[in-house]
Amino acid sequence: MHDHQNYNWLLVALSYVVSVLGSFTALQLAVMIPVAQTGKQRTAAVLAAGAAMGIGAIWAMHFIAMLACDMGMQVTYDLPRTALSAVIAFAACSAGLWVAGTGVFSGAKLVLGGVCMGLGVAGMHYLGMAAMMMAGDMSYDMDLVAASIAIAVIASIAALWLAFHMRGPAQMIGSALVMGVAVCGMHYTGMAAMHMEDNGGQVPENFAHGLQGGNLGMTIFGVVVALLVIVLAVNHLRQRRRAAISI
Repeated sequence: MHDHQNYNWLLVALSYVVSVLGSFTALQLAVMIPVAQTGKQRTAAVLAAGAAMGIGAIWAMHFIAMLACDMGMQVTYDLPRTALSAVIAFAACSAGLWVAGTGVFSGAKLVLGGVCMGLGVAGMHYLGMAAMMMAGDMSYDMDLVAASIAIAVIASIAALWLAFHMRGPAQMIGSALVMGVAVCGMHYTGMAAMHMEDNGGQVPENFAHGLQGGNLGMTIFGVVVALLVIVLAVNHLRQRRRAAISI
């Protein structure tokens, strides 16, 4: 058994920061879903909030945290699987927001949307893990896998409830901090479920073509944070313009 997991604590911290910022951005954008005047506006609001949550708060957190983990061997990432994991996170969060945020809000819709989003997040996580290429064979502790999926579903239900009930900036910041803990909790539970066994140096055939690089985590953090800050700034200007028009 090789189970050698050491963490780069700077990247662990950055994974939490990006998750909080993504959650905060998603909460800001989700405010527009219930008040949208047209189907087109509602779809745009759902997709914007879904992208901030799915790609910013969840996928970027996950990938930076994976890069933070030193397995004791060189790891590269299969590009198609990594990209598909981002698409799944975006689609699951958008679907959850759509289910919970259209029509009259209800507990049943909240749970349905949360289950949809949570299963998508868990799917993204384990597909992202399957994208890891290295000279080792992975196996999982299924009890911890089940726990990580439960955390993902509960966190998603909480995220959707917060998205449609939080209004003040202080409340949103508090909610985003809690969401960051929940998203990271799911990820690191999933990582703890993984066991790695050295396979004697046998690497997958496309190992050399996988994503890798010492600065990849910092680069993803920088790009995602810059995009989220731009989205927040544009959204803030839109809200101010809307407020000025309604006066």
